[in-house]
Amino acid sequence: EARKVLIIDKAGTGGGETLRTSAHLASALDDRFYRLARQHGEAGAKLAAASHCAAIDWIEELAASTERSCGFRRIPGYLFSHDGDTSRLQREVEAANAAGVAAELIAAGSQTPDVLGPVIRFEGQARVDIASYLLALAGEVRDAGAEFLRAEARNVKGGEAPSVELHDQQLQAQAVVVASNVPFHDTGATYLKQAPYRSYVVAGDAPNDLPDALIWDDGDPYHYVRLYEDEDGKRKIIVGGDDHKTGQDDDPKAYARLQQWTRERFPTAKHFTHGWSGQVLEPVDGLAFIGRDPDHANVYLVTGDSGNGLTHGTLAGLLICDLIVGRDNPWSDLYDPGRKPTRGAGEWIRENANAALQFRDWIRPSEVKDVGQIPLGTGAVLRRGVHRVAVYRSADDRLHAHNARCPHLGCVVRWSTEEKSWDCPCHGSRFEAATGAILNGPTSEPLAPFDLHDDR
Repeated sequence: EARKVLIIDKAGTGGGETLRTSAHLASALDDRFYRLARQHGEAGAKLAAASHCAAIDWIEELAASTERSCGFRRIPGYLFSHDGDTSRLQREVEAANAAGVAAELIAAGSQTPDVLGPVIRFEGQARVDIASYLLALAGEVRDAGAEFLRAEARNVKGGEAPSVELHDQQLQAQAVVVASNVPFHDTGATYLKQAPYRSYVVAGDAPNDLPDALIWDDGDPYHYVRLYEDEDGKRKIIVGGDDHKTGQDDDPKAYARLQQWTRERFPTAKHFTHGWSGQVLEPVDGLAFIGRDPDHANVYLVTGDSGNGLTHGTLAGLLICDLIVGRDNPWSDLYDPGRKPTRGAGEWIRENANAALQFRDWIRPSEVKDVGQIPLGTGAVLRRGVHRVAVYRSADDRLHAHNARCPHLGCVVRWSTEEKSWDCPCHGSRFEAATGAILNGPTSEPLAPFDLHDDR
């Protein structure tokens, strides 16, 4: 749009959460169309479907302009019942068709392994190699005249000339887009309307009977499966799910359970080589928050990906561009960060009640009585008077101590066994184990150092 654009990125392109995606490209949304119709009306469900279809089309067009198409491929999607109850599937077929998404219920074993039972087939889904795609996207942005700055943005303020605060300078602009997984500046627009979850992924050799498709179940937490090809063209499988609230129910067996779940449905899947997790923000009404920050003039937000980060992120680029240059966009009200999720009041109450309960950690006993009980490479929270102290023992046997109070709203952080990080169980802020540096917002401050030898 002939604007001067600066992209500020703390970890480099894809260095945050983006490369942790399983790279499903779906207009068949995870939150089910019959729920979206209840939350946003039938017209809202149609707009949601159309916006994600437009995002996939946009990704396809960019991918097609590259040498190897970034691994983009149109494939069907299949949704199956986790417990064999097909009534929910029939309900979703009707709601999806009403929203303009082609879907049909097909018999067990006709296109997918018989063990999955009857499935809904969705047309027009896709997959992409996210690393190749990000490289192509960054090249397009650079060639269009934008600049990249490797730096950490510490705060954003709105106004006629909104500003971005870095470590050693302050930048001003006509508009600022905060696309940082979750807003880290002082805004109340979204953090009470979404909840953070860790989602786990394993990858390995593909079973012989795995179709080239996106596959989900309708459990809670749900599971998702897809194929990809490695650099040698060998078929591989990606399986994800087993989500839990960030900072809660820490479970080092998540990867083993995902492997077992896969083998029960695809018995020839025997060799797994990779495992990782990512942060997913679940909005209470199923759709992302994209648009104007109601608390800051000329600041725009992108958050609440709900497991559909690549399509939500892409349609966010299209929507926010229109808002900045003053064009109408049919999706603006649907994704408005200032919207009131009145039809999602029950989920809103449950999630915020859960967050409030985590403050009980202030009166719970220490996880360990003495730092000598903390093994190498792990962390634990202990008491020091009125304080809770997060102590990590690194592999070189050094102790790294920080005040365990999350700077966002004061919850006590907890140790993540798999990520080796300090995670807030209230709103999902995450911190590096040894330094206390921010890994995820909404906090805008790192953990404060703590002197274990100070008797005060």
